[in-house]
Amino acid sequence: MGTLDIHEILKHLPHRYPFLLIDRVTEYEVDSHLIGYKNVTHNEPYFTGHFPQRPVMPGVLILEALAQATGILAFKSTGRVPDENSLYYFVGVDNARFKRVVEPGDQLILKVTYLKKKRGIWKFEAEATVDDDLVCSADIMCAEREVQ
Repeated sequence: MGTLDIHEILKHLPHRYPFLLIDRVTEYEVDSHLIGYKNVTHNEPYFTGHFPQRPVMPGVLILEALAQATGILAFKSTGRVPDENSLYYFVGVDNARFKRVVEPGDQLILKVTYLKKKRGIWKFEAEATVDDDLVCSADIMCAEREVQ
């Protein structure tokens, strides 16, 4: 089992502020699973408009955080880091369900489990929780592609 701090995460994801949505990886095993988290603060830029009277993290950003976790696990499983010529793209989502809102002050726990790889497309089971309550679950697919 391994862990990744923010410096290692930055080596495995091309995302930067305001779109880097993983603060730390607390556990991962190649070709198996990854667990990490995002500390949700009121300083996130999307809260100014979603919603001013009651800040709620957009569901699509929760899915994006889970997709970023799959990208890290895929790169760790191949033993490589991204370079200027390739990226893992979020290529699909199935069975997405949202069960609870995520607000400033929450710690969003991200859990992804590798299911299979076929024709270059990786499939993962993903879930996000806050305080052990399920927030979101989905099947997420990603694929490595050359940057054009």
